[in-house]
Amino acid sequence: MRITKTDIPTKIDAPGALARQLPDFGDASGTMAAEYFVMGGGADLAPLLEGLPHDACDSAHWGYMLSGTVEVTYTDGTADTCTTGDLFYWPPGHSVRMETDAELILFSPQAQHVPVLDHILAKMAGA
Repeated sequence: MRITKTDIPTKIDAPGALARQLPDFGDASGTMAAEYFVMGGGADLAPLLEGLPHDACDSAHWGYMLSGTVEVTYTDGTADTCTTGDLFYWPPGHSVRMETDAELILFSPQAQHVPVLDHILAKMAGA
């Protein structure tokens, strides 16, 4: 699920202030981790996720695309493209590939995402 910032419904529009809100944008519980990623164009996380359940990231993410383009594929066979300025929610069961150099901010349930990042690090180390 993704939405451009200008498509988020306006909640408050007053002189000097604009607030937009989209209710029901995923379901979060527990401690969250704030994450900042920079990845080069062509980077594909799919091989690094092999060995996880369904060979996919099993953590949800909420985030904002600062720049670039990311192709998100889901275990149900669907795909989505997130680009600069998009606000997004990626449910568990996904992989990502950078179409271009990308810079993004994620907020993820810490208990679910830390093991995924540890798995990626182990794969990168050849474990």
